[in-house]
Amino acid sequence: MSVLQKSAIAGIGFHVPERIITNSDLTQWMETSDEWITDRSGIKERRWIDHDGGASSLAIQAAKNAMEDAHVLPEEIDMVICATITSDYFFPGISAQVQEALGLNHVGAFDIKAACPAFVYALSVGDQYIKTGHSKTVLVIGAEVQSTALDISTRGRDTAVLFGDGAGAAILKPSDNESAILSTHLHTEGKYLKSLWCEGPASKFNPRISKEMLEEGRQYPYMNGREVFKNAVKRFPQVIQEAMDANELTMDDVAQIIPHQANLRISQAVAKRMKIGMDKVYSNIHKYGNTTAASIPIALTEARNEGKFQRGDFIILAAFGAGFRWASAAIRW
Repeated sequence: MSVLQKSAIAGIGFHVPERIITNSDLTQWMETSDEWITDRSGIKERRWIDHDGGASSLAIQAAKNAMEDAHVLPEEIDMVICATITSDYFFPGISAQVQEALGLNHVGAFDIKAACPAFVYALSVGDQYIKTGHSKTVLVIGAEVQSTALDISTRGRDTAVLFGDGAGAAILKPSDNESAILSTHLHTEGKYLKSLWCEGPASKFNPRISKEMLEEGRQYPYMNGREVFKNAVKRFPQVIQEAMDANELTMDDVAQIIPHQANLRISQAVAKRMKIGMDKVYSNIHKYGNTTAASIPIALTEARNEGKFQRGDFIILAAFGAGFRWASAAIRW
């Protein structure tokens, strides 16, 4: 029986818009305060895109940064996987725009719509392509523009204050040393779908969006905060432990946990449940807010740049979000 080829992350990078929106800025549009937002989320500011861009433009620059980090040329890439729920258009998704902008060959390129855990989902898919020998160099991107989907008013403040825009990317290649994606773990519990969702526009309706829906605000994201928090603090520890168990690791073996940046209170609750300090749970939510599928690759890049882990260290990526979905990846850096 042949042994599957392991994949490894050969390079990473991210890109965020230059426009900074502070908590104080939000008080122009809604009844809120810096203290209220910081206390409930840990967020101090976020980046919002200007009007001349979309998720694809952020994804393209993040991809270029990751390619430079990996010393990879466009002609080497033979698969593109984009994780996003905020593509520029209803279809075909941003992967086609990425392929064109980067001048890639006529390679496979597709999007994954799995919300906050989508980057881990995409990483898992890319890992399989390399393991089976189908691909040699896979570009995986998480990119989101949430700012244009938000109800920037007092009515929508519970979710509007949380989200930011950004993109992060990784280059996967076959491993020729101890570095590897060791395992990935993906889960879904669809009964909670309406606890974190955006109802329209949708193919279920004809027309897909109506004046009535717009007036009712059904085109904006909705979140049952209590339900999300309760499930997140349960599923995060479970899926982190699952990744460690699968690779016979203990928390002492893990240099850093890179969680999806959903809410600082969630990360703190997870650290408490797992009996570890926040020094082992990376957080940059104060700078970028919740960037959905982009949050893990952005955090991963910054943690690497800050020296939070070194070559040969074990790290765990973990995410929870809409669906409900949750996922983890164990990586030997």
